[in-house]
Formats: sequence, structure tokens, C-alpha cells
Amino acid sequence: MRFQKIPIPHFCLILLLSHFCFGTSYAQQRPTQTVRGVVVDKHTQKPIPGATVIISNLNPVKADVTDPMGRYRIENVPVGRIDVECAFLGYHSIVHNNMILNSGRELIINFDLKEKSQVLDEFVVSAYSRKDRPVNRMAVISTRSFTLEETGRYAGSYGDPARMAANYAGVMTGSDTRNDIIIRGNSSIGIMWRLNGIEISNPSHYAALGTTGGPITLLNTNLLASSDFLSGAFPASFGNALAGVFDLNMRNGNNEKHEHWLQAGWNGLEVGTEGPFTKNYGGSYLLAYRYSILDILNTIGIDMGIDPKYQDLNFKVHLPYNKGKFDIIGLGGKSAIKIFDTHKSPDAWLFENAGENLENSAAAGVVAISNMHIINNYSRFHSSVAVSGSEVATRIDTFSIAEPEPFTKAGEKSSEKRYTLSTSWLYKLSEKSDFETGVIYDIYDYNYNDSTYSKTNYILNTNAQGIMALLRTYGQVRYHLRKNLTAVGGINYQSLSLNKVSALEPRLALRWDINPKHSLSAGFGLHSQMQPRMIYFVKTPLTDGSHMQTNRNLGFSKSRHYIIGHDYLITNDWRLKTEAYFQQLYNIPVKESLGAYAVINAGVEYFIAREDSLTNDGKGQNYGIEITLEKFFSNNYFLMLTASVFNSVFQGADNIMRSTAFNSNFLINSVAGYEHKIGPHKNSALIFGARFTYNGGRPYVPFNSEATVRNGYEVLDWDNAYKEKHPSYIRASLRLGMRRNKPRYSSELTIDLQYRTHYTNIYDQRIDIHTGKVYTYQEVRLYPISTWRLNF
Repeated sequence: MRFQKIPIPHFCLILLLSHFCFGTSYAQQRPTQTVRGVVVDKHTQKPIPGATVIISNLNPVKADVTDPMGRYRIENVPVGRIDVECAFLGYHSIVHNNMILNSGRELIINFDLKEKSQVLDEFVVSAYSRKDRPVNRMAVISTRSFTLEETGRYAGSYGDPARMAANYAGVMTGSDTRNDIIIRGNSSIGIMWRLNGIEISNPSHYAALGTTGGPITLLNTNLLASSDFLSGAFPASFGNALAGVFDLNMRNGNNEKHEHWLQAGWNGLEVGTEGPFTKNYGGSYLLAYRYSILDILNTIGIDMGIDPKYQDLNFKVHLPYNKGKFDIIGLGGKSAIKIFDTHKSPDAWLFENAGENLENSAAAGVVAISNMHIINNYSRFHSSVAVSGSEVATRIDTFSIAEPEPFTKAGEKSSEKRYTLSTSWLYKLSEKSDFETGVIYDIYDYNYNDSTYSKTNYILNTNAQGIMALLRTYGQVRYHLRKNLTAVGGINYQSLSLNKVSALEPRLALRWDINPKHSLSAGFGLHSQMQPRMIYFVKTPLTDGSHMQTNRNLGFSKSRHYIIGHDYLITNDWRLKTEAYFQQLYNIPVKESLGAYAVINAGVEYFIAREDSLTNDGKGQNYGIEITLEKFFSNNYFLMLTASVFNSVFQGADNIMRSTAFNSNFLINSVAGYEHKIGPHKNSALIFGARFTYNGGRPYVPFNSEATVRNGYEVLDWDNAYKEKHPSYIRASLRLGMRRNKPRYSSELTIDLQYRTHYTNIYDQRIDIHTGKVYTYQEVRLYPISTWRLNF
């Protein structure tokens, strides 16, 4: 027996109303919680005893002084939003404003204090605590830091770092159903993901090899600490990336108290726990497991119309010792889905007289051990060993009324394993400068197999197994040229063992702090990236029946980044940022027999096309200007408005300059939120949020209907590639929610309501190979998603 469907919008509103009614009935006792952490020197990571930590927005204020191990502890702090300041003689002060303190979890705030330099003016001291500065001290341009709270603060982000970043200037998503992001007109395949300094593969469920996104993230944002998002001219420590970098950090677990949480929402049903191993040691564990909630609902009889199965595990083990620490981190998940038209009535088939069965499964994960060792007051080592891997299996069967028996049209079963060894050395040269150098060595164990049916036989696109290695090494220096002028310069070198190609990449960035409110910045970087790895092994059939890997000797794709920027800190809470950029891409793989094709457009689909006979003769340009007006969270609200105007073009083998697949030309985003304090002690809150997105339509390659019917498989009209655009896209999101605190636990419920207008992004376009008719699929207009969380 199946349960009756509950309309999702009604169900979400019932949840919110129930949470509100139940949440306003608690007793008059005001909940309190503990705020604690460790204060260390930013460069040496040694504890700083005697530092003062103050919660400044309480009356009277609460404070503590760090002990010989740099620890502080402030107990019985009323829950709500608090301002925490840390100060010590000879160091720059840091202030964390509007931190959320819940009754169900201790708030652990660690401070990395930067030593003052005698050559710096006083106004630079205040600049150090600015909220617009990144975590990575080597990043001085096109970098944005974000916190754990921000990943869940923005309406429509679903707690996904990539979807959150789509609110930033120059960034947009490739599709509402996926979290691939396009940065400044670049393909999403040019993005690097790092976790605690370790490069990881695509952290998404249902991900295809070679892509950097998917429908659902593997990352559990409840485990993240402050992190950086870089969109151009990256420091020399980042190699093998053209478009952007997510430099994520996983926080440590609570090392004094066992704490837990439960969460249910669109991302799944989740349980998490953290705590100490033993008393007075300082080590901790942190773990979260999640399972598809749609699969659970389908299992118990609530028909959701689709049954995605996925699960993932994130964890961190923190093991400190006298002169450093060991960290063990892990991230992994697997997913599977079946979408069978044979289970549907003919009027629900993909095409009018034909259908398709899709079966997909994927898995990805990484386990790493890292060590940070303090050598002396001037230097320290970071080293790590990691094992990561991903695999995908896909099968597509087709059938029609005339031929009802499903026939396998395409299939893939591919996998990659990566073994990574990395080490870096940081050395403080003087009060004005510090130096960093490092080596990263990746060994890839690959197994690629995929084929498609064409006319009368199967074409084996890839069938390769083997090992190759990528070596990267870098050196970079940060130097205060004068009291308010900072320069960061470096060189990155990388080499691929498969075909012995290499690249030497200079990087340089400057920031001039004109006064406490204004700063100018400029950056240049040469960046290189290997091709999506399976591309090297695409097979070209020869006349004698054998095959040849004609892409094997492809060089790196390359891009020169030029950026200038201006930051205006209008007040402590308002910021206006402007950046202009020019990116010159070259060495892009193109195909002589397909003049409008270029790898620069890969990533627009779920699958990376397997084209053979490529050469590094393509080039392209991305240029534009971005403006961000931001109000950081204060006085119970935040606001961010971004606008981007840009052009993204490329030249294929036919030497014709045309738009890339990502050239929407303009992008406008606005996101805002407000919290209304409620309850007898104003320690709970109603949450309101909104987001609005408007961007130009993206160019595309149309189908050649006549050739498709004649050949019996999809044929694109490359003669008219990227001349036409999809309609412009508008999306509005509304967030409603409530955060409440009781003496022994806290909870939060949020509901995101997305509305996509009739100008919505095209979800997919397909062509019926029997009739040549093109079908356009668009996403649902009203899309409500709720998330409930309990901390205890």
C-alpha cells in the first residue's frame, strides 16, 4: 500500500508553522553557552599566552586571558549573536562580529594573530581585521573568504559551497540541477578543489569523470571552517587550474565535550558527532554521515516521482603534539539512479514515439594524513599523503514503438585512483617578508572504457589502462615593499610524465593600502592545466582496423590573467569592490575537421565529449568588469549586490572568432537576509532571506535534424555553432526560517522557495533520431526545499 502524496509547498509550510508554535512555548530561563578556543601566532602556529579575548557586545562584557597553552574559556555567555575580539601586545587585533552562539553547541573560535611590523603604519593594523580579506595570506587579488555560516546563509544555496559562490560577481551556475560554476566565462573544468591543502577530485554525487560539479555536493558544510574562493591570478602554490580555486578547510572537532547533531532536508538525512578522545589531551574527532532522504521516503511508500540513492561520509581526526599536529581527513560517497521510460506510459516518454532508459552509478572519495611541524620561531613544515579515487558506470538504452525491445546505445565504466605526496616549507625571512616553497607529486592509476553505437556498429571511444604522474613545484615570497604596499611573487612549475610536457608559470600581485578605506590591487599570472585525463586516450580508428591515440601528446591549456581592482571600505560593514580582468587563453585543443569545436567549451554537458585528432592550436579571450556592493551582517541584516559585464570568445581550427558556450555577456545577482529576534530574552530569531538572479542566455550548438535522421545518431550543426543563444534567465528565491534555543539544545528550520520564470534555464535539449524533432526540457517553476537541524 502506498501513502498519498503530500503537496510539497503545503508540507514545508506545515513544518515551519509547527516549528514556530513549538519554539515559542519554552520556559523563561535564558540559555547560555561556552565560548572558547586557542590563540596562536599566525606564522609559527605557536600558542600565545597572555592574550585577551573579550565578548564586547555584552553588558557587562565578558573576557578571559589565554593560559600558557594559548587557551581561553568564557562560560555562561547568553546565546545569540556575539562579537568576539582578541588582542595581544605586538600583534594585530582580530574581531569576529555577529558570531552565532547556540545553546546546543559550544562556540570554538581560534585566533591566528599576525605580528606587527615596525615598518607599518597604524591604519594597516585595523585593515588586518577587515572582513573582506582572505584566509590565505598570499592571495591579495580576486579572492573571497567565506565562513561555515555563509554556506547556509544565502537563499537557494542549499548549504553547497559552489551554489553559494554563484552569488559572487562574475560567477554563475551552469544549470539549476547541477552545481558546476562558470567563472568569468571559463569552463567549469578549469576549477580546482582543495581540502585542507590537499587537491581533491570532483566532490559531487552523480559526477562524470573530468567534470567539477554535479547535482548534489559530497562536502558536508557543517564540518567546514573559514575558507577561500579564488577567481583569477592565483598565487604560485595553486597549479593545474585555469578558472578558479575552492580552497576549503575542515574544522577540528570539539576537544573537550561530546556534541551531536541531526539534520533533514533536500541534501539528505544526516547525523553528526564530534568530541575529545581523552580528557586534557587536546585531540578530537569530527564525523558526519548522510543518506538520500528521497530514497528513504520512496522506501516507506511516499512516491516522490524519482528515486536517487546516495550516501556520503565526512570525517576529521585531529591529533596535536608539542610542536605540531597530525590530521586525518576523509571524504567519500556513492550514488546511483535509474530513470527508465519503460516504467512510464508512452505519453511520458522522452520523445513522442521513443523512450530512453538511463542507469548511472558513481563513487568518489579521498583519505589523507597531514602533518604540520614547527621547526622554530621562523619556520614550519606541512606534509601530507593522500589517496583519492572516483569511478562511474553509465548505460543508456533506447527503444521505440516500432522497436520496443531496449537496445544499448552507449555505455561507460571508467575509474581513476590518485596517490598524492606533498610537502611545503614556510620561512619568515624578516619582519617585512616571508617565503614558501613546496612540491606536489600525483600518480594517476587510470582505467577508461566507454563506447557509443553509430549506424551499424559500436565505436570504442576509450579503452586505456595505465599510470601517469604530474609533478608540481613552486616558490613564492610575500614582501612589504613599503609601509602600505605589499607584493606577492612566485613561480609554479609542472610536468606531465605521459608526454613529457612541462610549463613554467610566473605570478605577481600587488596591493596598495592607500588609507584605511581605499586599496588598489593588481595581479598577473600565467596558468596551465592538463586536459581532462580521458581526452588523452581517445581512440582514432585506422584503415587496417587498429586504433591510435591521437590526443596523447596534447600540451597543457594555458591562460594569462591580468587583473586590476579597487576596494572601498565605506564603513566597517559596507564594502564596494570593483575588478576588471583580461584573460588570454592559448594552447587550447581544437579539431581541424570540426572547425568550431574546442575543449574550451567542455563542461556544458554532463559528459565530456570524446573527440580525437586534437591539436593545441586554439585560443580565446575573456574580459570584463565586476562590481560588488556588500553589507556584512550587522544590525540583524546583510546585503550583497553584484553585477558583471563580460565577453568570452574563442577561435577554433577554422580561425573564426566566436562566442564560447558560456558567453552570456551579463550577470546580475542580489542576495539579502534579515533576522528578527524573538523570545523572552531575544535569543531566538525568525529568518528571512531573498535572492534574485538575472543573466543573459548562453550560446549553444544546434542539432542538424536532417543529418541526424539520415545517420541514425545525434549530429550537431557545427556550421551554426554558438550563433544563437538560449533566452535570458531569471530566478527568484525566498527563504523563511526560525532559529531557536533551549537550555539543552538548539534547532533551526529553513524553507527555500525558488521560482523560475518562463525565461528559465534550459534543462536539456534532445533530438529524436527517428523524426529529427528537437525537444526542449525546462525545470519546474516553483521548487520548495526545507532543512531542519537539531544541535545537542
